[in-house]
Amino acid sequence: AGDLRLYKYRTMDLGLAEDHFSRPVGSLVASDIEQLKLAIEECKKLILELPEHSERQKDTVVKLIHLRLKLQELKDPEEDEPNLRILLEHRFSKEKSKSVKQTCDKCSTIIWGLIQTWYTCTGCYYRCHSKCMNLITKPCVRSKVSHQSEYELSICPEIGLDRQDYRCAECRSPVSLRGVPSEARQCDYTGQYYCSTCHWNDTAVIPARVIHNWEFEPRKVCRSSMRYLTLMIPRPVLKLKEINPLLFNFVEELVEIRKLRQDILLMKPYFITCKEAMEARLLLQLQDRQHFVENDDMYSLQDLIDISTGRLSCSLTEIHTTFAKHIKLDCERCQAKGFVCELCKEGDILFPFDSHTSVCHDCSAVFHRDCYYDNSTTCPKCTRFTERKQDDIPEEKKA
Repeated sequence: AGDLRLYKYRTMDLGLAEDHFSRPVGSLVASDIEQLKLAIEECKKLILELPEHSERQKDTVVKLIHLRLKLQELKDPEEDEPNLRILLEHRFSKEKSKSVKQTCDKCSTIIWGLIQTWYTCTGCYYRCHSKCMNLITKPCVRSKVSHQSEYELSICPEIGLDRQDYRCAECRSPVSLRGVPSEARQCDYTGQYYCSTCHWNDTAVIPARVIHNWEFEPRKVCRSSMRYLTLMIPRPVLKLKEINPLLFNFVEELVEIRKLRQDILLMKPYFITCKEAMEARLLLQLQDRQHFVENDDMYSLQDLIDISTGRLSCSLTEIHTTFAKHIKLDCERCQAKGFVCELCKEGDILFPFDSHTSVCHDCSAVFHRDCYYDNSTTCPKCTRFTERKQDDIPEEKKA
């Protein structure tokens, strides 16, 4: 029996078989723990055998973590209900609160904390009664976010209730537009229809409507879409200039934010080579939007929402002012890295993020914008580089 169980783990890529762990906690015997220990050892061997850094090895490591957590859960004999339960990649944590009224995501009834045990998934915040856990069929949404961080970019891609065989897209229970036996509710994100148990008429901002129509009105979505959109909202996965570049022609705020982000990227080299800036941790002012110091073209849905309300423009302008003040006024080392316009040789020290400057694309030299565009010759710095290269060429090669 032990060898058969290990073979089962091997053939299923060491997946957690639900029938193996579905018995009530009170009926567990010592052999369950022993079989789980053997499965963990087999999992360790498989990890060593698989190619290093391969997807299968990574997946097997995740399965090993699940097996160890399950073993820890089964070894706890003091609790009537375990504090942590692993199911379909959900990590359910036992809730301590008795007074907060919640609704079970599985059966859609109220959770009475005073008399009922309930759990919350720490990954996707799925809540359910303890008695409903073995009925869950939907995997944790966080795993989808981790492996497939992308949005549906078609606006409400409906396929029709008949294509769904008049069944809920999630639980497959019968639904109809007439509400018999259950009302069919459409999710504006997926375009599919769901029953009232899987669709509670929650509302959310739809990414496709924002990108194509700059529309932020919340629309009705099913529970699984609601959890997915909630987890995805801070992730910078939208490359607007590829998805809808014309959006910048109609939304002035986007152009303003893009310029501020480009300036911040030009300021970044000053900070990473400045001891005072590193000690002051200036770049940590953008820790909630880390992608702003990495690129200027990726946006999260939260970024776009904050742009529409004006919140991002205010906060980013303030940070931009703080950064520029450090470089141009507060820090002598950063000031020493400024430029003098080599075309007119007049005026103050220039920096690449100044609004009245232009930067040479080849050598990154900085000039007054008017001087740069009025100049009919090439960049003076590029000219010197070319002359030096010519001087370094041996005479016989020049001949």
